[in-house]
Amino acid sequence: MAENEIEKHADELKRIIERHNRLYYVLDSPEISDGEYDRLMRELMDLEEKHPSLRSTESPTQRVGAPPLSAFSQMIHRVPLLSIDNAMNKEEIQAFHIRVAKWLEKDNITYCCEPKFDGLAVELVFENGIFSRGGTRGDGQTGEDVTDNVRTIRSIPLRLITDNPPELLEVRGEVVMPKDSFLKLNHERSMNNEQMFANPRNAAAGSLRQLDSKITASRNLVFFAYGISDPEATGDASQLDILERLFEFGFRINPDKRLCNGVDEVIAFAEYMQEKREHMPYEIDGVVVKVNAVADQTALGVKARSPRWIIAFKFPPVQATTILKKIDVQVGRTGVVTPVAILEPVKVSGVTVSRATLHNADEIARKDVREGDTVLVQRAGDVIPEIVAPIISKRPEHLEPFLMPVECPSCRSHLVKDGALWRCVNISCPAVVKEEIYHFASKEAMDIDGLGRKIVHSLVEQGLVRDVADLFTLNKNDISVLEGFADLSASNLVASIKASRKVTLDRFIYALGIQHVGTVAARRLSDTFKSLENIMNATYEDLCSIKGIGEEISNSISDFFANEQNTTVIKKLMAQGIEIVSPGDETMLMSELKGKRLCFTGTMMSMSRLEAKRHVEALGGEVVNSVSKQLDYLVVGEQPGSKLNRAASLGIEVLDEASFLSIIRGNDADEG
Repeated sequence: MAENEIEKHADELKRIIERHNRLYYVLDSPEISDGEYDRLMRELMDLEEKHPSLRSTESPTQRVGAPPLSAFSQMIHRVPLLSIDNAMNKEEIQAFHIRVAKWLEKDNITYCCEPKFDGLAVELVFENGIFSRGGTRGDGQTGEDVTDNVRTIRSIPLRLITDNPPELLEVRGEVVMPKDSFLKLNHERSMNNEQMFANPRNAAAGSLRQLDSKITASRNLVFFAYGISDPEATGDASQLDILERLFEFGFRINPDKRLCNGVDEVIAFAEYMQEKREHMPYEIDGVVVKVNAVADQTALGVKARSPRWIIAFKFPPVQATTILKKIDVQVGRTGVVTPVAILEPVKVSGVTVSRATLHNADEIARKDVREGDTVLVQRAGDVIPEIVAPIISKRPEHLEPFLMPVECPSCRSHLVKDGALWRCVNISCPAVVKEEIYHFASKEAMDIDGLGRKIVHSLVEQGLVRDVADLFTLNKNDISVLEGFADLSASNLVASIKASRKVTLDRFIYALGIQHVGTVAARRLSDTFKSLENIMNATYEDLCSIKGIGEEISNSISDFFANEQNTTVIKKLMAQGIEIVSPGDETMLMSELKGKRLCFTGTMMSMSRLEAKRHVEALGGEVVNSVSKQLDYLVVGEQPGSKLNRAASLGIEVLDEASFLSIIRGNDADEG
């Protein structure tokens, strides 16, 4: 190949690779496999190795990292990268609006609002469309030059996508680490006995400040652009226009941006994002509110440390510090004994937290958490609060390391070490029995309305129930003796227990509490074997042949039905009138949802998410939690989240609630 042809081929490879970088890292819409991408990258690297003159600073191959630096040099911000004021409640955001309206002498203010990422602020400098350097905020005037590390972040274009780039463009944005990447990184560090990061922000900051940029390249960092230093560089008249321009240039911007007319819409958007917060792939800690018109921004100007036209409406923190008073241990339905932190009550995400999981004894040892420590606690979504780390500088002297008890706290049986877990192997342990019964009665299992954990504990402690089958022998007089029950409430509970006798096969299998068998595995067992007898008689090889049922689950199922006590309980249940009903084959065959994968986003008005899931599974479909190319339908309720944007980018069919109801009701009518 002639020299000019080699150069053309290298340029074409660079263009193709950068296009796929944008599709994958910015648009979340990959078109080729990872293997094909790697092949293209290797081809370009080989060309540059043989012809060094082809290697340029904007080449995709330069993202793999450079040799370690001895220290960071300084990067002076041409236009100061100022911090922004915070509003901690509605009153403070309303006060901000009043100040803006008074200064501009008008009441109708339009704001451009975006979620506030909990990451690291960075400025990127492009000269004639080519990335030249990048630095952290620092003190606003001078930051750390992290150019080599920034170059490894694949969501950052090394060349702007435009034929007419500004002579100088200084892009401001946030470097963040996705939640799943953060969990993976901390797991790896834990396995290597390395200190774990407290949160994704610390992980992102630590990764970007590596002296060895190859380490930065190995971490999954993402850059979201949110502004530029000087609007005159692009000539755009509003913040929203600037964001759209940055997107055209090749940057990733926040898809949840919204124009809000007036402060009431700002508050409504903040409340919406706070509800959505726990389901987002990145950590956010508030909403950034910016006066949209650039002319109004200029008129408002800046104060000593912050612009007057911008404010951060902060959410309640998901982390807080408190005292760990005691480490208690609890016994679950599989006999696993889990350490639990008893805390000095503290507000986290607006909820008072007094207990937090510590997972297992090995985790406690890795984190070196001790009774009496001041600890960092976090809560995200519906996840049980957990201890992130102790604050060693505040540790009193003579605190002893935690030792796992050798006896079960409930039945005093000797505990057995099972990998990282400690387990009570006494199948008659009262704590195990209580949790088994509570699981059996739960919504996704037998769905016995009114049978909560407190009532289950009372039934076991009073000797009225020794296993799940005993529930169906209870009468009104048995229950009336329990604290808080009268004749009517006792009769209602008996009626709920009686009504639960008719149950589908998958829910009955899930209710049995077989280790590792969740709702999806139970559904697959039901679909494959059609009857409880067939499942009980299935061989290990039969079980392993089912998609999604691996060796571990197959072993667990085989062991469960080989246990004489378990089969005795099942026989007792059948004798008490349990009627197992499998979905009709004809209905399944005719269903539009047979073999389809569905995901839900937003709030359903006609039914709960759990009810919708049951309808889908009854018609042979499967409900998943994330949007991917393998998804068939995204069902959208009120106030949908980012899954809707993701589905649109992948071309996945979207069903509104009415369309979803039409499908499931159509099948109900066919069945009737």
